[in-house]
Amino acid sequence: MRNWQITITHLADLILRLVPPFIVQWSRRYSIRPCQVLHKGVLLVMLLFLPACQQTQQGQRAVYLLIDTSGTYTQELTKAQAIVHYLLATLNSGDSIAVARIDSGSFSEKDIIAQVTFDIRPSTANDQKRLFKHKLEQFVNTLKSGSRNTDITGGVIQASDYVNETQAKEKYVLIFSDLEEDLPKSHIRNFQLDMQNIHVVALNVTKLRQDNIDPRDYKKRLTDWQQRIEQGGGHWRVVNDLERLDRLIGFQ
Repeated sequence: MRNWQITITHLADLILRLVPPFIVQWSRRYSIRPCQVLHKGVLLVMLLFLPACQQTQQGQRAVYLLIDTSGTYTQELTKAQAIVHYLLATLNSGDSIAVARIDSGSFSEKDIIAQVTFDIRPSTANDQKRLFKHKLEQFVNTLKSGSRNTDITGGVIQASDYVNETQAKEKYVLIFSDLEEDLPKSHIRNFQLDMQNIHVVALNVTKLRQDNIDPRDYKKRLTDWQQRIEQGGGHWRVVNDLERLDRLIGFQ
């Protein structure tokens, strides 16, 4: 605090040269140095500005993208990269983003590919975005085979924990998957999710071979996940047209 006071005092002394003569006369009449008047004025302006800064802080967004890496769905990873590129171009300083894989046991920080909260300085934020993109490219290029099982629920729980920890006003969980959950026998996931005030967007929900035999299976997967998210207090949305990425965030 002492350093701030010294800086403001120096600033006031510099601005003093531009002060109209009547302010100088007024300050002498009441035995107050003009720089003290300006010092207090600058402090008042800073105090008035603080609420605006806090309001901007509350408007931050947090996005967590889950990428299915099971079976043949790994062939869709280039589409996931396009989604991340769009998000990086859309999110601003103060926003947070994380990308994680969905595998046989997704409730783990080890599945997070990259995560970052963008710095308030634009140049630093741009460097962070380039590094984030590079980490994702490395992951895609080194992934040789998909996981045996698909723990979507575990990934959703991990995602909700992340976006809640950021304390962002707008929270999004994006699920890039066919939504076909295939759990290891030892995993327990049949319980209600806590998704309060989180917007969940299912992306690129591809149709499986059995869906062509009975399309009701596809509709059932979508309905079951919608019920789980909404019963947990979240908001559900499906975006299969990846040409409309503008609908991903900021749609409420």
